[in-house]
Amino acid sequence: MASIDSSARQNRQTAEHAPAPKQELPIDPAELESIAATRASLTEPGEYLVFVEADALRVVVLSGDWTRIGRSTAADVRFDDPTVSRRHALIVREPDGMKLLDDRSLNGVFVDGERIERHGLSDGECFLIGRYRINFVSVAVQAATAGDSPPDALRV
Repeated sequence: MASIDSSARQNRQTAEHAPAPKQELPIDPAELESIAATRASLTEPGEYLVFVEADALRVVVLSGDWTRIGRSTAADVRFDDPTVSRRHALIVREPDGMKLLDDRSLNGVFVDGERIERHGLSDGECFLIGRYRINFVSVAVQAATAGDSPPDALRV
């Protein structure tokens, strides 16, 4: 009985898995306009994730000390997509700011086309998780005016 070479098995498994893009995707001008409008509507100070999913713009409020991103039903931000690992990434609030961490994902987390393990997030920065471009928005206390989060914002 012939044994299957482990590298052949790994190549077959890799070929069966849909790899995520390793570089920045071209930005749709309509998406940029939607994100800019969403940014302008954010009046409550804090950190947010803004992204397009199923042709709808989603806003997620980062209110906790950490936020799980992945395909798992236990994830705070869940993407039902094979390019996203069950436990793909974490966003952690630290004294010196928000940090993006790769949670041992298969396809990685990319910032500016580079795969990262740990990255300090800045306002306006984009990162890729699977096929999703996620925008990090930080609204400072000084810049915020009285008001609430957008009505469709999700708190995590």
